[in-house]
Amino acid sequence: AGWRRGGGGRGGERRRPGGGKGRAPGTATGRGWALRGAAPGVALLGSAVLVGGLLGWSLPGGRQGGAEVLARGSEAVRDRFVEVACSGDYGAGRRFEGCTPRKCGRGVTDTVITREEAERIRRIAERGLSLGGSDGGASILDLHSGALSLGKHFVNLYRYFGDKIQDIFTEEDFALYRDVRRRIQEKIAQVFGISSSAMYLTKPTFFSRINSSEAKTTHDEYWHPHIDKVTYGSFDYTSLLYLSDYAEDFGGGRFVFMDEGSNKTIEPRAGRVSFFTSGSENLHRVEKVRWGTRYAITISFTCNPDHGIGDPVLT
Repeated sequence: AGWRRGGGGRGGERRRPGGGKGRAPGTATGRGWALRGAAPGVALLGSAVLVGGLLGWSLPGGRQGGAEVLARGSEAVRDRFVEVACSGDYGAGRRFEGCTPRKCGRGVTDTVITREEAERIRRIAERGLSLGGSDGGASILDLHSGALSLGKHFVNLYRYFGDKIQDIFTEEDFALYRDVRRRIQEKIAQVFGISSSAMYLTKPTFFSRINSSEAKTTHDEYWHPHIDKVTYGSFDYTSLLYLSDYAEDFGGGRFVFMDEGSNKTIEPRAGRVSFFTSGSENLHRVEKVRWGTRYAITISFTCNPDHGIGDPVLT
């Protein structure tokens, strides 16, 4: 679906409005995309964030443009959590003891992944996306299924590029990816009071890269409001790890929780993890990216082992 072909590196830095540099085309993802007609098992999510905090969460602070800001890009957030009433989305099917949400909400933390690690992870995304890219403003790379945006379609990069993949990724890349996934999973479990071993990685889990290019297909329209559990079914907990900085690398592209009567926003920051329960209590969208390039990785979890997937392996 409409993904932009072209390199995903940092070449061509540009000035952001008001001074400072923003990275050029390449993109990170925000939540809110539903890939219809995509490669098997692939769905696009808009940008979001994941990961709760340890003990003693602080209250969100600050309002901006009528919306409450849960986490500003300019601040280092230790642990911040807002509890909300659970929707009925978790009662329709099987309940899984030690995992199915009984406590719902949204959290954000800058303490789980370091900025240096986020830089290393972004380089993985840049190298992989350099093999393809959407014709529109949003591109994805899924190391699990192999789905890669290429023009207006998707290809399986493992089959399409074959042995060349060994020159793009290393075992160290995949080991870092697995370690980051594990730490995010443990943080979510801790914050929501569930068992980490009862959670399973689920699809789609992917890198996203978003820029201000005009959408070419509906798959490029990442900014529409949506509910993860309604859109993807298996999701119980959603997380996003941001890999670039709001107002420095890109403009727009904030993550927005859409609550009745008000909006709550998260401003991306490299290394920031945002997490939330995936039901209707967390309707959300991502603002359009106005300039620069936004990188993120969406990592999603299910309580149903039938919908679990394994970590990607470089073979």
